[in-house]
This record gives sequence, structure tokens and C-alpha cells, in this order.
Amino acid sequence: MKIELPNQKYKYVTENSQECDSETAFVLTTQNEKYLQNALDNQAHSIIKIRDIASLFGIDKIKIVGITGTNGKTTTASAIYSFLLDLGYKTAMQGTRGLFMNDEVTEGKTLTTPSVLNTYKHIYQAVQAGCEYFIMEVSSHAIVQKRIEGLDFELRILTNITQDHLDYHKTLEDYIYVKNSFFQGEGKKLINKDEPRANFNFKNAFTYGIENPSTYRLMAYSLNDGSSGLIQHFADIIPFTASTHGFFNLYNLMGAIAAVHLITDKKLEAIADVVDNFAGVSGRMEQVCVLPNVIVDFAHTPDGMQQVLNALKEKELIVVFGAGGDRDTSKRPLMGRVAASLAKKVFITTDNPRHEDPESIVKDILDGIKDKSNIVVELNRKRAIELALESQEEDEVVVILGKGDESHQIIYDEKFPFDDREVVREILNLS
Repeated sequence: MKIELPNQKYKYVTENSQECDSETAFVLTTQNEKYLQNALDNQAHSIIKIRDIASLFGIDKIKIVGITGTNGKTTTASAIYSFLLDLGYKTAMQGTRGLFMNDEVTEGKTLTTPSVLNTYKHIYQAVQAGCEYFIMEVSSHAIVQKRIEGLDFELRILTNITQDHLDYHKTLEDYIYVKNSFFQGEGKKLINKDEPRANFNFKNAFTYGIENPSTYRLMAYSLNDGSSGLIQHFADIIPFTASTHGFFNLYNLMGAIAAVHLITDKKLEAIADVVDNFAGVSGRMEQVCVLPNVIVDFAHTPDGMQQVLNALKEKELIVVFGAGGDRDTSKRPLMGRVAASLAKKVFITTDNPRHEDPESIVKDILDGIKDKSNIVVELNRKRAIELALESQEEDEVVVILGKGDESHQIIYDEKFPFDDREVVREILNLS
């Protein structure tokens, strides 16, 4: 990807050594430094360190908010984005769902955190569009690979730390260390006080929580017809209502409300007034239909599954889920245990198997389930959803987990069209 920058000695910059030529400067990053010689061989105009061109992309002209955590990044980022727009600020958001600017989709889905030069390009676009804020999800991979190199964050947010990505980080301790490493500087940070694994530099640290004393604390809440609560911030006690469901979403809302309060000059009351306008995120606790009751969610970790299913614990649940191939295998039996303990019936199927044998993935899941009397294995995901719907009785809820609003299923290196929500609508003749 070449990016044209006006009024420079070179015409373009790139982080791909293969794209270098006499008009194109090579942007040296931690990720691509091993290709430096290749850039020189391709007659790169010059070699530039990523930090040295940050100002050319307008990074100093916009307030950047970075959110990391195992679960809740997308919803928290989306809530902050929604609140800021409703409060009259021009805002951009980058993350799993793509790039959004001023309430419009600018780019489709991508990596949670793209390559560093891609992020710089997105920030440049946001600055050109007059945005005052750039909200971005920060993955653990991006922290390790320094895909956030050269970015100065106005605020860093931690949602939580539970098990995920151990295929990459190898141990939970390493994963925890990586997440916490994002919060060791002296810049402004916002931490979930109820996360026991959080370890951060206390300077310029603010907290939010429900169980523990914090800068922003949820004093009381209700989960009837959406959610509502009372936030205490020092002497102020402010009410809010929201259309989002589930106890875990209270944390996402709290993080977003606190973040907006910390990065703007708006009063807490003004922020609370716009919370109810946030309708949630597509594919996150999304109700596909009411009768029969079918819900789709992206949850793909043991903790994420437990949060979603606990949010529906007053209902009789039928759960459809699988686990991603070529990913952390140790979480699979834990996911099986969670599903079997919280659901009346469980249909285990494929997720994105990639290069792994789906039967092997299912075996890992089954290893966590002692009583298999209410377990059905059906590797064809569409058929598994169909069987779950066929078995559904009047008061039961079918909960389909793992893919959320993903529009494809990945088998080997190929992407096949598959959207859980569209499959449900097709089976039920709702399309």
C-alpha cells in the first residue's frame, strides 16, 4: 500500500519493501525492519522511521483513544463513538468492524488493529474529515508487534483480561503481561477496577467499576427492559438508561461514559443523556427475531460465553457454538464446560475451522463436558442451527455464539459466505 504525501521530497511512502522505488520512501517499523535491505535493493527514495513522519499524518492534531481487553473492546469503542457524535463532536473509529467516520462507514472489516501505516492513513483521513477524536481497538497482537508505534494516546482503556489468543502468547501469564504493558506509561488511563489481573502505572490513572470503589462507580442498576443505573463520580450521582442488555454491557457503558467525561469538557449529566441513543453493536447480543427468540453474539472465549449466557439466565437456553481452528486450543474444553453448565441443550458445530480438522476441534470441546446427554454434534453449521431451531420450544431461546456479524466462514484459506443471522432468517422464512 502506497500513500501519497504532498509537499515532500518523495511522492509516496510505503511499509512494503517490494513497493519501493525512486519516488517512494520506505517507512521502517519494528514489523518490517528485516526487509530493509530489500527496500534498498529496490532503490527506495529514502528510509524513514515511523515516528519521524507521525506529524505528516496529523497525529498531533487529533485525540486518540485506545481500548484493549479480552472482551468488550468493540462495544466500548462503539459506545464512545456514538456518545461523541451525539454530543456534537466529529469522530472516527477503527476496529474489528472497520473504519467509521462521522456516522458513515469508510472501510469494511479488517484486523482489530491494522498495520501501523494503515492506522496512520486512517488517522490522516480522519483529520482531513475534521475529526477531533480517533477511537481505536488495540489487540494484544498489535501491542507485541508494535502496530501502535508512534501513536500518542489521549486515553488508554482496559476493559478486562481473561483467556484468549494463547496460540500466540503461549501462556496466560504472557498474555496478561502484554495487556498490562499498554498501561505502564504516565499518560491518562482508564482501568476496570473490578479486573483483578490489571497492573498499571497509578499516575494519571482513573477507574470505573461496580464491585469496587472507583473514580466512576455504578451504585445501583436494573436490567429490566434494557438497563439503567446510577453513576457516582465523587459527589455527583447521575442516572442513565440504555437499550443494551446484559450485566457485562454495564461495564462497557460505564467505560464509555467515563472515557467521554475524561476526554471532553462535557458534564456527566450531558453524557448520560445520550447513552440511551446507543443501540448496541451488530452481532453483539443481537436479537434476530422475537418469536421464536433467537440471539446471535460474537462471544468466542469462555468468559465471553459465560457473560452472554448469564445475561439470559432467566431463560431456558439452547446454545449453538464451535471454536476457531488454528487458535488457542486450551480454551475449547472450558467453552464446552460453560455451555453445558448454563444451557438446557447444546449443539456443537464448526466455527472457522481454517486448516484444522473440525472433528478434532469438537473433541477438544467435548473434553470439558462430563454429562453429554444434552449434547448434539453436527459439523455442518447451517444444519446445527436448523436442528436447534427445530428443537426449540415456546419459551426457549436459541443463542448462536462465536461469529456475531461475520459474513463468512473460513475453511482452509477460503472464505465462504455465511452469516448466522441470514441463515436463521432463511430457515425461518423471514428473509
